Amino acid sequence: MQEEEVHDSPQDWVARHIEEFLATDGLSRGARRRLLLTTRGRRTGKLRRTALYYWADGPDRWFVVGSNGGSAKHPAWYLNLTADPHVTVQIGPEVFRAVASTVTGDERARMWKVVTDHMSAYESFERKTRREIPVVVLTRGPAD
Repeated sequence: MQEEEVHDSPQDWVARHIEEFLATDGLSRGARRRLLLTTRGRRTGKLRRTALYYWADGPDRWFVVGSNGGSAKHPAWYLNLTADPHVTVQIGPEVFRAVASTVTGDERARMWKVVTDHMSAYESFERKTRREIPVVVLTRGPAD
């Protein structure tokens, strides 16, 4: 059976992050940790891959944010996972299935503080937009 083709982000700077991640098996970029997130396109049905900074929230939970640089619109990867929360995550050389969910309330506030404590740029992204920047938990799913 042939594997389905994965399409990388069309944004040049994101594509460079993906390329660098794959070339180094995802080795950390300073204190910032990156993962690759693959979602299913909500309109095309194609697999879409992006690179994101992440934070751990337990042994089988990680979280990412949909800042889109403070844009008025959510990033495409976030819209995709709201349509289909079953995603693939790569952290370092390990690839696994996960389920994505947007957190709210106190849980979001706790995680948002972790994000802004580590990367102050997210505070400026928050000031630039009227939308609430989503915080998304990725929970490891059962093995395929």
